[in-house]
Amino acid sequence: MKGIFSIFHKDERAFTGLESAIVLTAFVVVAAVFSYVVLGAGFTTSDTAKATIDEGIKQTTSSVELAGDVIAEENDTVSGEVDQIIVTLQLTAGQSEVDMADDMLVVSYWDSSIYDNELAWTKEFIGDNDEDSVLEQHEKVQLTITTPESSLLMDNTTSTNAKFRLEIKPNVGAILPISRVTPAEIDPVMCLK
Repeated sequence: MKGIFSIFHKDERAFTGLESAIVLTAFVVVAAVFSYVVLGAGFTTSDTAKATIDEGIKQTTSSVELAGDVIAEENDTVSGEVDQIIVTLQLTAGQSEVDMADDMLVVSYWDSSIYDNELAWTKEFIGDNDEDSVLEQHEKVQLTITTPESSLLMDNTTSTNAKFRLEIKPNVGAILPISRVTPAEIDPVMCLK
């Protein structure tokens, strides 16, 4: 009979209230530290993601746009050759300023015979400006781009109806592509469509 009563026998080994409080406090402290670490990592990741998104928006939206027509000028020495191309740029609405210094802007040329990403070009701010090299809101800059010697435009036998593309690559913002076709007859000054 002793075996039956041993089932109902009280076990003297048990948690006291103080021991329970200590264990519970330890769990709460560990949970608090863990949640602080997780939240901190989340906030850091969130800040990094926000900065990445902001930079991505800056890079994918075009900073500059055409402000007028694309003008081509015939070479003075050889008839039928396009010597230079003139484009006028301005900032797109809501964009921040763009540095137009020589080392901050790349102009590339492409046609079916050549790709040149080191074109010679000059800039001139037109209209109201503050005399620095930074394109700001309500300012316009005119780029005069020298056509590459080995391009279709510099050969009087291939310069008519020649398709070409310019790429204006500012330091910040998307590339501004400009595709045009020369007319059937080369004039000293032409507006390219």
